[in-house]
Amino acid sequence: MAKKQDLLEPKARSAMDKLKLEVADETLGRDMKEPITARNYESALEQKKWEVAGDLDMKDKIEQVGWENMTTQEVGKIGGHVGGKIGGNMVKELIAKAESQMAPVADEAIDKEAVEKTLRGG
Repeated sequence: MAKKQDLLEPKARSAMDKLKLEVADETLGRDMKEPITARNYESALEQKKWEVAGDLDMKDKIEQVGWENMTTQEVGKIGGHVGGKIGGNMVKELIAKAESQMAPVADEAIDKEAVEKTLRGG
């Protein structure tokens, strides 16, 4: 099972897990034509890893030597196809959420009178 990374704010774990499942469902679930839930996430990810390994003609080698004896480069190719979609989309989603939360704060911080005065040339 994958090792969970420590978050700076431990209370954020459930929110991050929820976001991971949402993004996995949108990407991995769409590819696999199956909803991704907390219950089937690990098995769906494992199934997708093997599918990608087959597409990259690496499945036979993995079956012969095992995942633990594959090079970092080889495993990275598979992970890039599987986890890259999920991780990349999670980052995009987090940035979008942060921007939407920051927009009202930025609007409040702007001195609207000063902007209008500048635009009028005064």
